[in-house]
Amino acid sequence: MNKRGQETRQHIKKCACSVFAEKGFKDVTMKDICEAAKLSRGGLYCHYESTRQIFQEIVDDMTDLQENMIDLKIRQNQPAVTILDDILDKYESEMVDSHSSLSVAIYEYFSIHDIACQKNALYEQYTASANTWKKLMQYGIDRKEFYEVDIAAVFDLIVFSYQGVRMYSKLMPVEREIPFRIIKEIRKILVRSECDGNNISSVL
Repeated sequence: MNKRGQETRQHIKKCACSVFAEKGFKDVTMKDICEAAKLSRGGLYCHYESTRQIFQEIVDDMTDLQENMIDLKIRQNQPAVTILDDILDKYESEMVDSHSSLSVAIYEYFSIHDIACQKNALYEQYTASANTWKKLMQYGIDRKEFYEVDIAAVFDLIVFSYQGVRMYSKLMPVEREIPFRIIKEIRKILVRSECDGNNISSVL
């Protein structure tokens, strides 16, 4: 695919994200996405065949983006605490941003019978995310920046609290204190006190 085609697909997905965040998955039509992206039906169908194809690519992109970002920062030998804080800052802001949350759309999408039966697609997404977090946490443990934690348990705490708050934010007001408290406790579980703030370099 040429550069222009790639840019058009990115534009479509960006516009579709807003529609999915607003309406969920099941109520979104290709017409909705055409209107949001300001494309003709032919222009949209030139790139995507269905809302399912668009949404799956959006979900895959989100998973790949986080994995690639963490891998890059580890290769650059960045402090694990810095990488963690970048992710948790993003999670904290997203937890109260109900307008951009795809949690309801993700639930509806993966609840569709034929999708759910395809090798348990949502579990594959969960596993991919778990593997990425495992890399980060093990990296932090190896560098003595993180405590020796149960990695699987901490990942579950992170992912289910994050997604749970995002789901609730679509249904009720969520005050900023809620994600703030969650993020604070996650850091407390992971980050060694001597590695916090400006003291990181002293233990490396």
